[in-house]
Amino acid sequence: MKPIHAGALALAALLATACGKAPPPKAEEARLVRTLKVAPAERMRTVEFPGEVRARYETRLGFRVPGKIVERLVEVGSRVRAGQPIARLDARDLELAAASAKAQVAQFEADKTLAAADLARFRELRAKNFISQAESERRQSLFDTAAARLDAARAQSRQAANQAGYALLAADTAGVITAIEAEAGQVVGAGQTVARLARPGDREIAIAVPESQRELLAGAGEFAVTLNALPGRRWAGHLREVSPAADPATRTYGARIGVLQADDGVELGMSARVAVSVPSRDARIELPLAAIYSKGETPNVWLVDAAGTVRLQPVKTGGLAGERVLIDSGLQPGDTVVVAGAQLLRAGERVRVSDGR
Repeated sequence: MKPIHAGALALAALLATACGKAPPPKAEEARLVRTLKVAPAERMRTVEFPGEVRARYETRLGFRVPGKIVERLVEVGSRVRAGQPIARLDARDLELAAASAKAQVAQFEADKTLAAADLARFRELRAKNFISQAESERRQSLFDTAAARLDAARAQSRQAANQAGYALLAADTAGVITAIEAEAGQVVGAGQTVARLARPGDREIAIAVPESQRELLAGAGEFAVTLNALPGRRWAGHLREVSPAADPATRTYGARIGVLQADDGVELGMSARVAVSVPSRDARIELPLAAIYSKGETPNVWLVDAAGTVRLQPVKTGGLAGERVLIDSGLQPGDTVVVAGAQLLRAGERVRVSDGR
């Protein structure tokens, strides 16, 4: 057997060492994550006001003359037609005044007839030059005065007759009686409300708004109307008016919320609630629950910098809003936060953002 040359042994050993050497490490691949750019979320809050269903147009009915009510002809809830009697006054004094005015008309008609006859005779005498021109003109003046008095008496007679007719209070339009504010036997003044008549048509919710919440209505995004008698149903509403002056007794401002597409189920007098949705003044940062990375007792999030690396950022949370976490401090608007894959990251690691963010 031939001896192995020492150089050959060295070469073999070198080749064996080269073949057994590990390959250089590959560059670490950036981890795929989903991110969210931080911005304060505008939250909505809801405020409810109790109210009552009212008609869009409501008339206060009252007598046009003072007197004593002797009869009330309707009840609350009565449906009336135009011209239907509501109540009646004692009309005896009014009828006497009308009769007196009528008699006065007859008196002035007689005076005018006499003045006309005198004027005719004196014109004949003047034509024969038996009287002066001044006397003829005086008779003409007496006739004109009698005619004017008769016209005035006739006007007063018509007025007295109208007032006698005002003793009967009638509905000026069809509708529903929603309130009675005077009873038989009560003496009322002219214009004093006896009954309230709701006209058919649009429905509204009358609510009372505290002074501190009056501006809230102006900035409301939407109004939702619900009725206590009809649970599960909801109507959209709109703000029609807000009283410019506070009620002196309650120190609240009256407001009317129009009910859109109100049907027959929305009846007058029903108890209602108006929910007003307005933006919350304290807009806060909200993050998905998956964005929170707990380390010990301190909640953290992973922030992504401009170079694409992550770092751990402690935050202070303020509770939950549905499935999102409210962040009180630790983040600024514009920060980029990892919201999916946070549990697999380590500080300084490079990441790449998912297209589905």
